[in-house]
Amino acid sequence: MTQAKPLLLRSVRLAEFDEDRKSNYPFNLPLIQALPSITFSAPVTFFVGENGSGKSTLMEAVACAIGSITVGSQGVLHDPTLAAARELSRHLRLSWTKKTRKGLFLRAEDYFGYVKQLAQNRAELEQDLSEVDQRFADQSDYAKSLAAGVFRGQINALKERYGRAGLDARSHGESFLDFFHARFVPNGVYLLDEPEAPLSPKRQLGLLALLKQMVAQGAQFIIATHSPILMAYPDATILEFSGGAIAPVAYDDLEHVQVTREFLAAPERFLRHL
Repeated sequence: MTQAKPLLLRSVRLAEFDEDRKSNYPFNLPLIQALPSITFSAPVTFFVGENGSGKSTLMEAVACAIGSITVGSQGVLHDPTLAAARELSRHLRLSWTKKTRKGLFLRAEDYFGYVKQLAQNRAELEQDLSEVDQRFADQSDYAKSLAAGVFRGQINALKERYGRAGLDARSHGESFLDFFHARFVPNGVYLLDEPEAPLSPKRQLGLLALLKQMVAQGAQFIIATHSPILMAYPDATILEFSGGAIAPVAYDDLEHVQVTREFLAAPERFLRHL
């Protein structure tokens, strides 16, 4: 039997902050004002709760405190949409078994933007390559070959990492799983905010399989989600954000799971009220 690897990130707690901050976002959120110390006991932890419960805000702040790598060019330290999270992160205290910046912070909306940016970058490189003869008309064949080599090298690097057709050539679900696999590094902390957004139920099952493979390589995951499929990951810790509090909850006790089961069993009971 393979021995489980120790978790990288052990706990997160909120240090005291000035009284005058309590009226400012995100410090005015009930969840933040009553934030308990969160101890991670499993390689996969889910943050679950209704929209506005504070789960994404806390995840963003943890990502900023870690200094996580992102899929965008701005990163957690400069992304303007993370300004409030950065302020909160200054008051978070993280306890590590082994500190690392390996891993990734990924929001679904960042992924969609990244795919578009990759497609644009590749199109520009291919355009530059097609114009080499024209732009270097007054230079030697050797100079032209050097310039063309630079553009071909960058195009080939994109193909090697994300496939010859590019991420944008496939469905969002297919490309998301390919992207996630391509960016995986063992022994990293991965913070995923609603990764189910581009995924069909079948692709969500594919993500579960990827999580299992990556956990075996020392990865740790903190995932904010609404998906009962993802929440079913074996032996995961599920933390429910509700009423300004965070508490562990069993899978079968989750409202997300109960409502989904009831709807699938008898959708007409819900639809008759429309």
